[in-house]
Amino acid sequence: MKRKVLAKLPSGDDCVVCGVCNDHGLKARFYALEGDEVLGVYHPTEAQQSYPGRVHGGISAALLDETMGRAVQLKEPDTFGVTMTMQVTYRKPLPTGKEAHVVGRITRDRGRVFEATGEILLSDGSVAVEGWGRYLRLPIEKITDASAEELNYIPREGDELTEIDL
Repeated sequence: MKRKVLAKLPSGDDCVVCGVCNDHGLKARFYALEGDEVLGVYHPTEAQQSYPGRVHGGISAALLDETMGRAVQLKEPDTFGVTMTMQVTYRKPLPTGKEAHVVGRITRDRGRVFEATGEILLSDGSVAVEGWGRYLRLPIEKITDASAEELNYIPREGDELTEIDL
């Protein structure tokens, strides 16, 4: 099903999931989708495998965590979701070498705390991994001594999407 991409979301320099300057990171890109959902686009490499040709489960969990936690930024761009608890269910292997799509959304909002769900989708649209998490809303000043400017947390050029088939 074709989905409209509304905007590209910011990324930082050194984050292990979205960091564009982190040579050891996943370099995932994130977008706002219609319907108040976040899309993560990830290109798994052999260096991120557990078994040959399969992405490590911890990598999948990190992708889901980042995507679900970012859902708060769709309406509150200066707020971050800090993980309180998370559950992951592995349904199918996530192959290396094939683009993966991660989708997340807020499912319950309790003020300072929100709950979110997400899925990592295979190219045929089936669910490889799904997750649920509870997150605390915090501004960057409450998370780290570094400012958003110091983290260079900005939308990046390139990989522009206007729609995606999920």
